[in-house]
Amino acid sequence: MRFPRARFTGVLMATCLAAYAVPSAHAQTAAPAPPAAPPAASGTATTEAPAAAPAAEAPPPGFWINGIHLSAQIEGGFTINPATPDSGVNYGHLFDDRANQPELNQILLTANKPLDPKATGFDWGFKLQGMYGSDARYTHFLGIFDQAPGPDYRNQFDIVEANVLLHLPFPTEGGMDVKAGLFPTPLGYETIDPSTNPFYSHSYIFNFGIPLKHTGVLTTSHITPLLDVYLGIDTGENTTIGCCNADNNGAPAGIIGLGLNMAGGNLTVLALSHLGPENPSRLLAPAGYDANSYMRYENDVVITWKASDALTLATELNWIRDDFDGIFTKGTPSAANGFGVAQYLSYNLSDTIVFNARAELFRDDNGVFVTAFTGNNDFVRGELGLSPLSPVLSTGGVGTTYGEITIGLTFKPTLPAPVTGLLIRPEIRVDDALSGGHPFGTHGTGSSALTLASDFVLTF
Repeated sequence: MRFPRARFTGVLMATCLAAYAVPSAHAQTAAPAPPAAPPAASGTATTEAPAAAPAAEAPPPGFWINGIHLSAQIEGGFTINPATPDSGVNYGHLFDDRANQPELNQILLTANKPLDPKATGFDWGFKLQGMYGSDARYTHFLGIFDQAPGPDYRNQFDIVEANVLLHLPFPTEGGMDVKAGLFPTPLGYETIDPSTNPFYSHSYIFNFGIPLKHTGVLTTSHITPLLDVYLGIDTGENTTIGCCNADNNGAPAGIIGLGLNMAGGNLTVLALSHLGPENPSRLLAPAGYDANSYMRYENDVVITWKASDALTLATELNWIRDDFDGIFTKGTPSAANGFGVAQYLSYNLSDTIVFNARAELFRDDNGVFVTAFTGNNDFVRGELGLSPLSPVLSTGGVGTTYGEITIGLTFKPTLPAPVTGLLIRPEIRVDDALSGGHPFGTHGTGSSALTLASDFVLTF
């Protein structure tokens, strides 16, 4: 299916501009004044009654044992793509990569003790989360179930998180939060956990512009109520500690950035960078290149504005750069760059229905980032520097500008216990190769694609 690029570009620009042109009538109204204190009894002093202590925040719903929260979550979905009846692959998609067939994306089992967000002294917690489903093909830590149970199995097992959490009342007035172990990346607007995303499908930025997980230590220093500073050291993206399959090169990586909390938390900015060598030594060393000498820089900024009780706007800016462009020629390799911008809009139509929209541009300047995998284990094999077991659908080193517009609804019906949440998210998405090329469709014959999809996220 083909869409005129001029019309697509015009709709994309109009969507981005309209997102910030919403009238100010949606501004929040002031909270009602508290009831007046009762008059003093006759003959007594007329001093004001002391203010009531603020109520403690209610804990998240679900099952608790001695402060430990236990939960389960199931996500499944279906994507209709008329342009891929043969290959059955949605090009440029990872987690929702299979077309015209159901996917069991995730079964998440979680045990965690969260930190008290109001703690002023020492506090501790932890999180342990395991996943079974088709999404695990793209979330593996290298060295942990990364190729099990084998290429014939789409649904696989993964450890998403295994970390300890600390709140330290120093070195700043607001203290420092420490996370150590295995954890998802703090970069980006979208997340591995589907319940915190507006759509079933993911952005190009999420799929190709940021890391997914880390092994290491991440600190968040609360310098002032306005400013948080992030510093971390890790083994690289999607890697663990050790030899062989645990890390694909021998160099560390790190996270640096800041967060701004403004307008009473209604306007936030999160600007983070992950930097370090990420290319596999197994692939570069035989060709005479030192993988530890070629850096990858993943830079991401998310600006979120809660304009009213109903309306939330978010803008994501992304730049990924790798010093090695994947072309094995004599001499110094050129760098590969990717640039992205995504605009999100969420509007609460009611207590149970949310309208969501996303407009995105992503430029894969050298044609090395955006791709699709037909083999179940080929994403991990690529990280390890191994050859794929099935054909990889790629633009083959051709620079391409991708555009996508996604609109959808989130239905949140209320169900009885033990269910604590249900999300149903139908969406319509249009992708286009705006700069030419035909990466979409069967065997790369289409310049654009229209997909209709829906998933459900059920939480216990």
